[in-house]
Amino acid sequence: MPETWYEIISSGTPLTQGDLIFDCPLLAWQNNTLRLEGADESEVLMGATSVIKADVVVMTQACDLEHEKVGNVILCQHVSLDDHREIWGDNMRRAGQNLSKKAWNSHCDDICHGYMWNLTMLNDCRIDGSSLGIRIVFFNEVYTVPRSFLESLLRQRRDSRFRLLPPYREHLSQSFARFFMRVGLPVPIEKKWQI
Repeated sequence: MPETWYEIISSGTPLTQGDLIFDCPLLAWQNNTLRLEGADESEVLMGATSVIKADVVVMTQACDLEHEKVGNVILCQHVSLDDHREIWGDNMRRAGQNLSKKAWNSHCDDICHGYMWNLTMLNDCRIDGSSLGIRIVFFNEVYTVPRSFLESLLRQRRDSRFRLLPPYREHLSQSFARFFMRVGLPVPIEKKWQI
């Protein structure tokens, strides 16, 4: 029997990195071209937010959650492989590219091998009558939600959830880290701080 990437946990199980939460309410920006033009900064930002729902995975480190070192939880969106194929197809059409099966397979291979810095792939699974298809995680949009809100939401829903198991949880974290560390410094830091 192949090793599973996940376990199913009850709604009362404490939150940790790698928990998959479906249909999670999030604050998002309505407009990416915000201008102050003499307006109050706070009002401009408040007016630019909206509430959306998305499938997300918890990215905050497990140790920070376990030891209650954070008040907000970092989340990244994930979608099914089929939904990602539609997004990929739309992007390819806009770019005037070919939508061949070979191009799709190459794209998926690139995600699996870590060549797509803003994406990672999570395996599918079947556990105790529950199933989860392949998921694509997007790192280029990062959300935060107050931990107390998220824990309350999970208790209220009373739904079990999928949790990534080690070492797959750490692989997800490493992929997320690569997304942020891909840029190097063009000029080293001057050593003016030395005595």
